[in-house]
Amino acid sequence: MTKKPVSQVLIALDPGSTEPLYKQLSKALVGAIEQGHFNTAELLPSSRTLANDLGLSRNTVNLALQMLLSDGYITSIPRVGHTVNPDFQAHLNDQPRPRSESLGWERRLATDTSDFGHIWKPANWSTYPYPFIAGQVETDMFPSKSWGRAMRSALIPEHAGASLHDLVDRDDPLLIEMLRRHVLRGRGITAKPEEILITLGSQHGLGLVAAALLGSGSMVAIEEPGYPDARHMVRSRGAAIRALPVDDQGAVIPSDLSDVDMVFVTPSHQYPTNATLSIGRRQALLSQASRDDFVIIEDDYDSEFRYLGQSTPAMKSIENSGRVIYLGSFSKFLAPGLRLGFVVAEPPLIEHLRDLRRYQLRHPPGLLQRALALFIESGDYNRSVRRIRKIYKEKWAAMSAAVETHIPWPVPIPTGGLSIWVTGPPDFDATTMAELAIDQGVVVEAGEPCFVTQPIPRNHFKLGYASTPLPAIEPGLAMLARVIDRLN
Repeated sequence: MTKKPVSQVLIALDPGSTEPLYKQLSKALVGAIEQGHFNTAELLPSSRTLANDLGLSRNTVNLALQMLLSDGYITSIPRVGHTVNPDFQAHLNDQPRPRSESLGWERRLATDTSDFGHIWKPANWSTYPYPFIAGQVETDMFPSKSWGRAMRSALIPEHAGASLHDLVDRDDPLLIEMLRRHVLRGRGITAKPEEILITLGSQHGLGLVAAALLGSGSMVAIEEPGYPDARHMVRSRGAAIRALPVDDQGAVIPSDLSDVDMVFVTPSHQYPTNATLSIGRRQALLSQASRDDFVIIEDDYDSEFRYLGQSTPAMKSIENSGRVIYLGSFSKFLAPGLRLGFVVAEPPLIEHLRDLRRYQLRHPPGLLQRALALFIESGDYNRSVRRIRKIYKEKWAAMSAAVETHIPWPVPIPTGGLSIWVTGPPDFDATTMAELAIDQGVVVEAGEPCFVTQPIPRNHFKLGYASTPLPAIEPGLAMLARVIDRLN
């Protein structure tokens, strides 16, 4: 279908009206300007364009433009064209936009989750000198050259079909095979192709699983402190939440979980404390799942980054009941903006998730899937993991030393992950600290959104370092220490 010119979309004229066409056109142009379709930063369509698009004579169009010029709506730029008069634009900017009649959106919207806190960081966080935030990366660490090669290769004739065709509900078979051979095996997981689904990040995977398995009356146990976005997605399905306390060995597993339908855990690096769930508790949780008949969501969001000792195998690798649903992601390693992840689960569930995904977005972009598959197949993936792990280990060491020097309380240093969780004295206000720190160029995340049980403590905060330049770590924490000292 041929797209209509913008002037035909914005301007409707009535040839049968007693009002002259040039007056109709001038009124229509004023309306388009007032609605923001034209402004001082762009030229209006030329008289020739308007005449051709609207089927008018140029004399009619020129009469309309002359009216707008004399009334001060537009101004003429010699030998260039017409644009909105800056004085009229300033007047429009000062006027509140008219609101349409309310449709009562509050009663139309689904379950409200606003009673839970949200992770917050300024949109321009990268412009601050000391960005200690989680979930972001330094852009110059991205393997641009090798990823660029993979993207170009994904468009050659051999791979163009997988990259550019509509896969309907399927995934790129090469990416599935690369995941099986080079990614999942490193996490101790053996999976068949029909047990894997590609997602737009692990959060998308969790949303699909929640849509498939939860509803009003469901109960989900989630770590506390824990991942706020998981709570929001669970609540959006109408499910209730049971908090699992966390200590230095990860989630504390209660003796009775018979009231829950699902348990959400982050065993490799607990979010946000980075504690590793002990093998004893993993076994206890698996036994509980069989006895009390619930499923386990294992969010393994950054297992590649362990700096001391051996990485702990995924829970999915030590169970054979099929109760563990494994969520993986490339966001923490490659870049969060790529939005690629995967789910590993039993074939009936994967089949159902595939159907849900189809009617949401068909499938993740084929070009990204094939490029990632080629990136892994070439060996660049493993080389990049080793290089980036080395960089993060240097940052982890610098953070550990700076925290010990500048934070005035004992802070457990994790053996891996991309952040450090700090707990101040009970009367310390980390939320106020974060607000004061940003004025000094230091961005940190207060811990309040990670809790749900009232009263919510305010004495915790998180120091991410994946996005922090190595030279900024020590002076940034020194600056933060001065802010803390003001509050003590």
